[in-house]
Amino acid sequence: MAENATAGPAVDKPRADLPTIEDASRPYWDAAKQGRLLIAKCEDCSAVHHYPRPFCPFCWSENVVSTEASGRGTLYTYSTVFVNDLHPFASRLPYVAAVVQLDEGPRLMTNIEGVAPEDLEVGMAVEVFFRPITDDISATVFRPVVS
Repeated sequence: MAENATAGPAVDKPRADLPTIEDASRPYWDAAKQGRLLIAKCEDCSAVHHYPRPFCPFCWSENVVSTEASGRGTLYTYSTVFVNDLHPFASRLPYVAAVVQLDEGPRLMTNIEGVAPEDLEVGMAVEVFFRPITDDISATVFRPVVS
């Protein structure tokens, strides 16, 4: 009987959670590894935005600089994921995919961790933390602010 080429332990499958790090996004990922959240600010129109890119999505200026965000925001929306067979997501089920609105304004896609999905509420205060996913890359994730 022939062996199924797709069968085998999950460690043999390519990881679906690793970002493609390009020159424009490298400062963001380097900062995340250091426990800092960077967003971009346009020096021409003063707008802030996220995800890392070399131009302002509001005025198209290339006069954009990285600035450190507070790491605080609110849960804008979320969905609990119960099925995902991509490696390594299957081992994390269920997990919460979310959009967080930072206090500085931009919204970002992320995960909410450290809380049961049934305890989440849209509008709740959240704060950033960084979960290592390799020796060189840390994921930007959020958890509820404990008062």
